[in-house]
Amino acid sequence: MKLPRRTFLHLAAGAAALPAVSRFARAQAYPTRPVRIIVANGAGSAPDTVARLVGSWLSERLGQQFVVENRSGGGSNIGTEAAVRAPSDGYTLLLVSTANAINATLFDKLNFVFLRDIAPVAGILSLPYAMVVHPSVPAKAVPEFIAYAKTNPGKLNLGSPGIGTGPHVAGELFKVMTGVDMVHVPYRGAPPALTDLLGGRVLVLFVSTAASIEHIRSGKIRPLAVTTATRWEGLPDVPSVAEFVPGYEASSMYGLGAPANTPAEIINKLNKEINAGLADPKMKARLADFGGTVLTGSSTDFSKLIAEETEKWAKVIRAANIKPE
Repeated sequence: MKLPRRTFLHLAAGAAALPAVSRFARAQAYPTRPVRIIVANGAGSAPDTVARLVGSWLSERLGQQFVVENRSGGGSNIGTEAAVRAPSDGYTLLLVSTANAINATLFDKLNFVFLRDIAPVAGILSLPYAMVVHPSVPAKAVPEFIAYAKTNPGKLNLGSPGIGTGPHVAGELFKVMTGVDMVHVPYRGAPPALTDLLGGRVLVLFVSTAASIEHIRSGKIRPLAVTTATRWEGLPDVPSVAEFVPGYEASSMYGLGAPANTPAEIINKLNKEINAGLADPKMKARLADFGGTVLTGSSTDFSKLIAEETEKWAKVIRAANIKPE
């Protein structure tokens, strides 16, 4: 049977619209089963805690469980690769962190390209570090510290939670921008590094404010500055490094990503719900306990931030010739 031309065109137009309608319907229904959030760190870590908090919010809002799956190891690359290899259907998400931006340059041979293979969904939180010293260091402010370090090259040791970690590259950025010479001493995690700072075995540390604030308040260690572009409300009397070293900024970012080619409708839905959570008073109060700043905005905003962080840390890693363990 030969269809009239008008009827044929009408049916053809309807058929062409089906994929878009199908995608929209799929996004409207999403999620219809549990969603896993891969965290490339161990249970109890800051990324794990952030993921569980956001996962709980999304579970309540979307009526399905968002389950955290810890896949630690390889400097966070094992968990990241697991997310990259997952189907692009919205049922596997990744807790994105600063480690992903650092690792893009730190490791020569990864089985993925982070900027290409992960679609940013939404930023969640940005956390400051504190630049702290043992009380035996005579400097009480950043300019005094820079002067002291330059008159004592190689005599100050800089502890870190490990090679290529956020606090390590924050310290290396400080070295690059000020021209000071400090000996890097890597540890296996922040707790032993902080313990040795308290004991005077290392003299300088860039460390999360959450881990260090009680020791700062007790006077056991001396804060010289926070690493965010402006002062942090948790330590309002402590200046930022940028007040003395213009342009300096280092922080730890967290957000959610999904495998590349995840439908835009699903990413937009998740972004909307996450931003609703970041605006919720109870959620904001919980996140405030971390001492950070919420990263509201579109998936495009988060994508831009990841790209900027990747470029910044690439320059530091190359300048300092940092190699993975």
